[in-house]
Amino acid sequence: MALVDALVATVLLGLALAVIMSLVSRALTIQRQGEQMETAAMLIDEQLNLILARGPDNYASRFGLAGKCEAPFQQFAYQLSLEGGSGGDAYLVTASVTWEDGGRQRRESVQTRIAARRGDEPDPDRKPSETVERF
Repeated sequence: MALVDALVATVLLGLALAVIMSLVSRALTIQRQGEQMETAAMLIDEQLNLILARGPDNYASRFGLAGKCEAPFQQFAYQLSLEGGSGGDAYLVTASVTWEDGGRQRRESVQTRIAARRGDEPDPDRKPSETVERF
């Protein structure tokens, strides 16, 4: 009877460990995918900020609309699309980042509108008119 109890306990322990290992494996996979999606979102944000800072006018001819991301994100590639912008309308900007994960091609995209820059105003003088005294 004790031998049967020991065998049943061993089988139950083995099943429980198999389930736990499966859950841990799935959790690690989801964690990695979440990190990759967070990195992709950060890279998309960076590309949109570059367009905003440099202006969407002639952006494609000056900087290009596709390429690999810089180190340490070489496994990610970006692609930009600028449409419209005529007659003072805002440009429709689509920024996409692609990467490979486990043999599958993954892609995240964001679409927004960015208005053309209205001239290059010089940076304002940020020096205070009175000297600031600190104690």
